[in-house]
Amino acid sequence: MSETSDISAEIPVWRERLRQYWALVRGDRPIGWLLLLWPTWWGLWLAAEGVPPWWTLVVFSLGVWLTRSAGCVINDYADRWLDPLVERTRGRPLATGAVRGREALAVFAVLMLVAFALVSTMNRLTLLMSVVGVFLAASYPYLKRYTYLPQVYLGLAFGWGIPMGFAAIRGEVPAIAWVLYVANIFWTTGYDTWYAMVDREDDLRAGSKSTAILFGDLDLVALGVLYALFFAGLALIGRQMTLGAAYWAGLGVAGLLVGYQFAIGRSRARDACFRAFLNNHWVGMAVFVGLAVAFWTKG
Repeated sequence: MSETSDISAEIPVWRERLRQYWALVRGDRPIGWLLLLWPTWWGLWLAAEGVPPWWTLVVFSLGVWLTRSAGCVINDYADRWLDPLVERTRGRPLATGAVRGREALAVFAVLMLVAFALVSTMNRLTLLMSVVGVFLAASYPYLKRYTYLPQVYLGLAFGWGIPMGFAAIRGEVPAIAWVLYVANIFWTTGYDTWYAMVDREDDLRAGSKSTAILFGDLDLVALGVLYALFFAGLALIGRQMTLGAAYWAGLGVAGLLVGYQFAIGRSRARDACFRAFLNNHWVGMAVFVGLAVAFWTKG
């Protein structure tokens, strides 16, 4: 009877541990995974000029989830000094002490090893480029201590799947891939600035840095420039690849969505800025749908 009671008592403990690990990798918040998935799929569809090979699509889609989850873990590990001071993040597992630092590092290692096992099924160039991806993901969280541009660095990390996708499908990374990569950096910097505007007051008190702090009162102007450059890059790609009306319609819908972000976020209220950030998932989807339909009708 005592042994049975002990076993039943252990089950909730394990369940709680799993819940904390799931929260650590942001399994309950898919927005980051989606914001990383859409540009990766843009790159795959552009590289293949249509639907990419199925195994490449599987590897990169799973890799997106794994690397994003690993990035969240290492981000929380790096920010365990800062998160308890920020209203939005003080409930994270490392900030509350529900997960220890060593556990977080172990989870990070497992996720990256699985991701590396997947990418090792690709060609040599893709495998070599994945090393750069690991460096970008692991080093990004520490940038906010030393520079006001961690959002730009996040763009470098979040878009790395674009040139990797071209490498996997074509065995090379042409100029069009780098144009898309740079356009995605502008987009990522933009939407992560909305995100940073949510935490601006807390970050100022804690001594953390961000583009939201750097831009100050010119934040909305800077966001306008970033999104304009993003759309300029996508327009250049559409012209160069002679993509059809569906692609331009997708860009039009994405533009309307960005306009909505400015309409709700111009107050700079925390909730409004967070909703503007979340809205970027639909921007990424609109661009992808336009791109996919354009290749489907073209081919």
